[in-house]
Amino acid sequence: MPRLSLGAVITVGTFDGVHLGHRDLLARVASRAAARSLPSLLVSFDPHPLEVVNPSAAPPLLTTTEEKLQGVAESGVEYVIIVPFTPALAALDASEFVERVLLERFCLRELVIGYDHGFGRRRGGDVNVLRELGKQHDFSVDVVEAVALDGVPVSSSAIRRAVSYGDFAGAERMLGRRYSFSGRVGHGDERGRLLGFPTLNVRMESPRKLLPPTGVYAVHIQSGRGSFGGMMNLGPRPTFGDSALSLEVHLFDASGDWYDSCVRVEFVQRMRDTKRFESPDALVAQLREDERAARAALTQVEA
Repeated sequence: MPRLSLGAVITVGTFDGVHLGHRDLLARVASRAAARSLPSLLVSFDPHPLEVVNPSAAPPLLTTTEEKLQGVAESGVEYVIIVPFTPALAALDASEFVERVLLERFCLRELVIGYDHGFGRRRGGDVNVLRELGKQHDFSVDVVEAVALDGVPVSSSAIRRAVSYGDFAGAERMLGRRYSFSGRVGHGDERGRLLGFPTLNVRMESPRKLLPPTGVYAVHIQSGRGSFGGMMNLGPRPTFGDSALSLEVHLFDASGDWYDSCVRVEFVQRMRDTKRFESPDALVAQLREDERAARAALTQVEA
């Protein structure tokens, strides 16, 4: 990236979720870079820093690295660097991180950060520290205030809480899009086909991805073939004595061979708990009710 040698407008962070607050900050980075005729750059990390410095406190992810890159691609920021987060990197204090990473490697000219940002060892690089470093090394620091909804700041932790409670409307408001996961369609035991409800068995990209509670959901599927409504069982299949977590999606008004296809599953509404039925016939009767409920939920969303 030879353009970075001219200097860059940079922001730094995990940006998990690429939510409305992140998108506002990234738009400001792109705007500042355009005003100064400089490239714009997001420096992010993989894995999540807490997985290295305090694994027991590391949160499940709202976005995998690939999902994060897709979100940032829509922001107008020109470059994204995913820095491997290692114990050695974690040991750098704020001054060392700025000098060795942002200045030496990426030619920092202007730093744009959130109001509560902190980086370097023990997150010691707060706004005041960074402004002092800016005076020493001749770069400016712009602080972006939080985006708030109903007076509450949008944050990754708030979105995780919403998803964990199955509050998809709340999560969607803060994300600016439906909460989703991506995966590849694999082979299953084809029980659904025998019951008259064939399913796509979706294998997630990352085990670190946050999923809502187990249950049956109305969903939208985005794929190379287009967009489809459907319903999904997230969890075990107790009627058949299967306790393993599965992600099985029955598509409405779609057919064909989906094996090895990449899909994105968007959560629309939780309909019921996963439960055991006395017989396959009783399960089929419930699945017919689930389909009616899911189609109604999807119609309300699209109206």
